[in-house]
Amino acid sequence: MVEHLNRQRVLNLLDSFYSGDIEGALARLSDDIDYIAAAPIDILPHLGHRRGKAEIRKMWQTVHARYSSMRYELPYIVAEDDKVAVLIRAFFRKSGSDRIVQFDIAVFYTFRDGVIAQIREVIDSFDLVQQVLERDVAAVLAETKPKKN
Repeated sequence: MVEHLNRQRVLNLLDSFYSGDIEGALARLSDDIDYIAAAPIDILPHLGHRRGKAEIRKMWQTVHARYSSMRYELPYIVAEDDKVAVLIRAFFRKSGSDRIVQFDIAVFYTFRDGVIAQIREVIDSFDLVQQVLERDVAAVLAETKPKKN
């Protein structure tokens, strides 16, 4: 029974976040929310480790400022006890170029007292960085690779 409730809580969070309702999304988090997204923070500085609603609010405001619209598809959602795992296919439209950035993200939520207390995100950051920079990073790295004698 709690699995169904937590599953719906995550769906409500995602709907709020992707529609731009940051305060509605924050209402579903604990005050001491612990968030980690493994990503290269020198290129995506708004990601990384964040703690507390104020830091999450600032991060989410940054994301929404950089992208004019966002939507998602949810191919997988699994709930067990106080944990929910989702695979999200995200589509963000860049504000500056109107280009669509699409990427997959695995997110793991842990609940405490009916609210989300922990979020862990795993992103294909190499692919995401290429799309954000609008460059073939693999080709750039190959060009700068030292030649063997």
